[in-house]
Amino acid sequence: MKESGIGQSGVTFLELLVTLAIIMVLASVAMPLSKVSGRRAREIELRQELRTVRAAVDAFKFDWNRDGELLLGTLCVKNKLTCKEVSSVYGYPKTVETLQEVKLSGEEATVKGATIKRYLRRIPLDPLTGKADWLLRCYTDAPDASSWCGEDVYDLASASREIALDGTKYRDW
Repeated sequence: MKESGIGQSGVTFLELLVTLAIIMVLASVAMPLSKVSGRRAREIELRQELRTVRAAVDAFKFDWNRDGELLLGTLCVKNKLTCKEVSSVYGYPKTVETLQEVKLSGEEATVKGATIKRYLRRIPLDPLTGKADWLLRCYTDAPDASSWCGEDVYDLASASREIALDGTKYRDW
């Protein structure tokens, strides 16, 4: 007598192929999504770093503002020698490094004992390039200037030549 196949369990070759095909389709959908989410995370980080440095430049401008020889900012008035060393004639920092440390020379340094004013703890890295190789723009530069005039730091942008997910250039952020 022959045994019948009833009661035996197992997977046919066809069922195995269908299962593998489904897994491959799901994996092919997941891979591009993971690449986009990584890129989106770097874009968010870039926006945060730009916001941080721009806020530091604005705070510096408020404290060290001047119009040529006319000293306007509160720290600029109290630290005349330092003001002319660290700020441009428009009141913006002369370099990005200036935002890390400004040595006070006036009454605040002697009375309060505060000798250093900091706007940034460190110069952030560009998340797209992995370096602190920011493109700088002076107050007098055109918005689409390709080189920095070297007088002050009015704004900065990413050095990446890539296009963002929204179709704009990272340099234009």
